[in-house]
Amino acid sequence: MNVKLDQDGHLSDHTIWTSDIAQQLADTLDVNLDTEHLQILQQVRAFFVKFNHAPATRPLIKWLQKTLPEHDISNQKLQQLFNTGLVARHVNRLAGLPKPPNCL
Repeated sequence: MNVKLDQDGHLSDHTIWTSDIAQQLADTLDVNLDTEHLQILQQVRAFFVKFNHAPATRPLIKWLQKTLPEHDISNQKLQQLFNTGLVARHVNRLAGLPKPPNCL
């Protein structure tokens, strides 16, 4: 990967994010991104633009339930889709965003 990452594996510059970069990051979780994944990542980026910070788990899920009601989003569904128990951490990472402040 020819993009600069911070010490936590997040993009150093969120403005260079593309779906190809997202897939490279998703490869670290053994996840093949499909349309549903990319719609979720786009909405996570929209949250960042609107609120100027990366969402923690609860705000992330509420935002996705509101903006993508057809996907029936829950914490469990995100864990399955993104192959991780650290939903906010990794969804933000794949969306090219910084680590949320309250994540380990």
